[in-house]
Amino acid sequence: MKFFIDTANIEEIKSLSETGLIDGVTTNPTLIAKSGNDIKDTIRNICKIIKGPVSAEVTAINSTGMIEEGKILFDIAENVVVKVPLTFEGLIACNKLREIDIPVNVTLCFSSSQALLAAKAGATFISPFIGRLDDIGLDGMNLISEIRTIYDNYDNITTEILAASIRTNNHVINAALQGADVATIPPKILKELFDHPLTKSGLDTFLDDWGKTGQKIV
Repeated sequence: MKFFIDTANIEEIKSLSETGLIDGVTTNPTLIAKSGNDIKDTIRNICKIIKGPVSAEVTAINSTGMIEEGKILFDIAENVVVKVPLTFEGLIACNKLREIDIPVNVTLCFSSSQALLAAKAGATFISPFIGRLDDIGLDGMNLISEIRTIYDNYDNITTEILAASIRTNNHVINAALQGADVATIPPKILKELFDHPLTKSGLDTFLDDWGKTGQKIV
């Protein structure tokens, strides 16, 4: 499974990119607003750090505006993926952008029927929102499972499942178990994936035992 990070914070992206674990970045208007920076400058700077897909979201609500904004965003860097909402207008924009070879991430997916429509419109990525479904008492992982089953039934579907609205470590693991192609993870959650109490206690023991030997490697 590929790991994207869900942030527009340049310093966080720089730091996490050094692990070699980051395959891409997703942003949205909220994350851009939190950064306090210009959207074009932010996307341009992210694309200098990350060579994989970087999702940049349109803000227009009609297809004509989405297409115009999508072209502008894609011109920023060759690895930009234009993010559009899963609406009737969004799917029109997706189809038209894909016709001119601009990759598209269709976001705000909450049902398998929506995911099927996005795939038929040519979406590069579909972003089901796991956490937001959990918030209203549904199981977001069921949606990942349903989409995986549907997509696997058809060899001509190339849309990748990008698990979004990740809230916990278990969301990441369960998305992988259900066959999501990508998880876009907030930096805080990604850092938590490294941690386990037994890893820390084991390392403490090793270092204590090594200290008793009086040896040095360098």
